Parts: sequence; C-alpha cells; structure tokens
Amino acid sequence: METKTIDGRKIKDEILGEIKEDVLSLPFTPIFCDILVGGDPVSSSYVRIKSKSASLVEIKFRTVEFKDSVSTQDLIDEIENLNRVPSMCGIIIQLPLPHHIDKQMVLDAISPQLDVDCLSTVNSENFYHNDSDVGYPTALACVRILDSLNIDLNEKKILVLGQGSLVGLPVSHLLKSKYLDVSTADIKTTNTEELIKDADIIISAIGKAKYIKGSMIKKGAVLIDAGTSEDNGAVVGDVDLESVAGIASFVSPTPGGVGPVTVAMLLKNVLKVAKQKI
Repeated sequence: METKTIDGRKIKDEILGEIKEDVLSLPFTPIFCDILVGGDPVSSSYVRIKSKSASLVEIKFRTVEFKDSVSTQDLIDEIENLNRVPSMCGIIIQLPLPHHIDKQMVLDAISPQLDVDCLSTVNSENFYHNDSDVGYPTALACVRILDSLNIDLNEKKILVLGQGSLVGLPVSHLLKSKYLDVSTADIKTTNTEELIKDADIIISAIGKAKYIKGSMIKKGAVLIDAGTSEDNGAVVGDVDLESVAGIASFVSPTPGGVGPVTVAMLLKNVLKVAKQKI
C-alpha cells in the first residue's frame, strides 16, 4: 500500500485563497493582533508565520511586544485598549506566558467577540455548548484535513489520542457533534494500544516523539498528527513516519501537516469576526 502524505501547506493555500476573496469584498481592512511576551525564539517564529499569512490575505497584522517582566495588569490594560480599536477583528496571546502572569485572567480580558483562539472562559463554554461562530484553530484544522480526504467518516472508528484543552478535547467534541464513532484516550487510559489497533482514523495530540509505530496500527489507517516534540534537535510529531510507511493510507507529517492548516483556520476565525462587524 502506498502511504499518501497529507500536504498541509497546500490545504492552507486553498483556505487562504478563500479568505482573501472574502477580505477584499469587506468595506474595511480587518486588523489582527498577536501579543508576544518575552523573546522566546520559537514563539517569535510562530508570530512571523502568522504575520506572513495575514499579509497574504490582506489582513493587517499587528504585534504588541512586552518584556518578560510585564505584570498581569499591564497586559490587561493593553488588551482593553486593543478591544476598543474599531477595525480590530482578532486578538491572541502567544503562549506560554511567564509563570508570574495570571494566564486565564489575561485571556479573559480579550473581548469574546475578538477571541479568535477560543481560549477565554466565555468562548470556551460557548464552543462546548455549540453556540459559537469561532472554534479552536488546531481542532478545526484536524477536521478540515479529514474533510479534504473525502472519506465517508460515518463508517469509521475514530480515535483521538490526548485530551488536552487545545486539541484533543475540542476535536473530540467537534467529531462527536457530527454523531461519528469517536473514542478517546489519555494518560489514564489502560487499553490505549488496543484502541490504536482498532481505529480506522487516529488524531494524535500527545506530544510523544514518534510514539505511533507501524506495528501498532491497522492496515489502511488514516493518521492525523497534531503532536509536536523535539527529537535530536528536530521538530517531530507523534507518528514515526518511516515506520508507518506502506501501512497507513494517509498521514499528516510534522512539520508541514496540521500546523499550516491551523494558521489558516485562525485567520478564518478573524474573517468571521470581520463579517459580523459589517
């Protein structure tokens, strides 16, 4: 069996093309702001990726930078100023924040209408009550990738590995909302390998480098890898790509799979906010 690699960058470009068309039809230029605390090189590179993608779709991107020593209140004050900018259509906080910052208090300072990462208490609750126009970008990216494969999901057993708040929990919710056959596994699950062997589709977000081996999966399984880890200085996912070659039918690589599509879905959230402002 030939294992097909899912090209996240190609899917991202398709989504960005759709977004740009809609942005150009708006009566104003949307602004999207990323708040960066400290000079972490990985965080800074993520901000640059978002900036480049936003410029490709004619969304104005702003970065607000603070030193590590910034207080929770100073961050909240800045967010409240940004909330009032008329053309603002999205504000996100680049995580992680320094330990002395009250992360949830800062996230909750973002107006729910502008919280395009879906991390405020209000938007998170709305999402799980199916009462939100925006959702968690990485979870949305996993679903978009699945949709791009044109597989009838109704006949498939889907396993979500990991139940973290950014990917595992929300993607499980999205798939269960479609009345699909979804199982979940986390650190407390005792029969994880049995569930993996039985699954037709695995969405993994556990952050364990090359954990999923070819010997663990059924032939023809679809692997969506939303995990990231460092392995000998390289960024890798939860799937051992060499090991699953010839066994999986589709696999999304890390990097170049879920990540690019996540950026596109984040900008799609910004566009949704912009449309509500017309």
